[in-house]
Amino acid sequence: MKMSLTGNVPAQRLATFHLRWLPRQQALRLGMLMLLVWVLVALLSPWIAPYDPIAQDAAATLLPPNLAHPFGTDNFGRDILSRVMWGARVDLQICLIGVIFPFTFGTLIGAFSGYLGGAVDTFLMRVIDVVLAFPFLVLMLSIIAILGPGLGSFYIAMAMVGWVSYARLVRSQVLTLKHRDFILAARSLGYSHPRILLLHLLPNALTSSLVFSMSDCVLVLLSGASVSYLGLGVQPPVAEWGVMIAEGQSFITTAWWITTFPGLAIVVLAMSFSLLADGLGDKLGERP
Repeated sequence: MKMSLTGNVPAQRLATFHLRWLPRQQALRLGMLMLLVWVLVALLSPWIAPYDPIAQDAAATLLPPNLAHPFGTDNFGRDILSRVMWGARVDLQICLIGVIFPFTFGTLIGAFSGYLGGAVDTFLMRVIDVVLAFPFLVLMLSIIAILGPGLGSFYIAMAMVGWVSYARLVRSQVLTLKHRDFILAARSLGYSHPRILLLHLLPNALTSSLVFSMSDCVLVLLSGASVSYLGLGVQPPVAEWGVMIAEGQSFITTAWWITTFPGLAIVVLAMSFSLLADGLGDKLGERP
């Protein structure tokens, strides 16, 4: 009887994951639907947005929601609906790039640490302990302050701080899996360490990280909006939800729509990622 060298159950579940499960998984289906809507809004905003997001109109300042401007206008006469649509492009980009780099870096570090063990594992775990000793937001803001405001600095800060969670998740999985029968079989067949690690261990250890990455998108989204709100992320006049909230805070009592609609957009997008994480976790047997 042949022994499967990639026979870990979570990886098999992940490999067979496809759309036929969606009708039985309401959270997953709803999350995917909501995220799909935002992706379409972001992609089609140049054609479906009713106005130029940065065009100013002095005759239409601080208009409440109406037929011409369903979300109202801001203090520069810019259409809030158009700015929310265009802001989806920036905020989805923040979620995507802000998760990919920590996920990739942390996954590789965690896999090597768990597989090699010994002094390498001890050193890397102490590095992780040092990073975790500082509050996440404080450390991230410190890095951005050193590098200067902008999205590039934000992505670098997220990569330097956010990788530790993925590294710990993957390391714990690798420590368990490297003693399983299919890994012992791979070693007995003379497979090289890189092949065992990258082709047999790592695919089976990614389940928890993939589920966590969906939840991490929420943190990245809120962090990006917070950094932009503080003036260290996206710079005006670019349409971004955190920037829009910062610009409208002075008018919160007289023009509530300036901050309300971008704030609701953040909540809805964050909810879509949370539903995805919850549904994917249920399906793969992992909780986010």
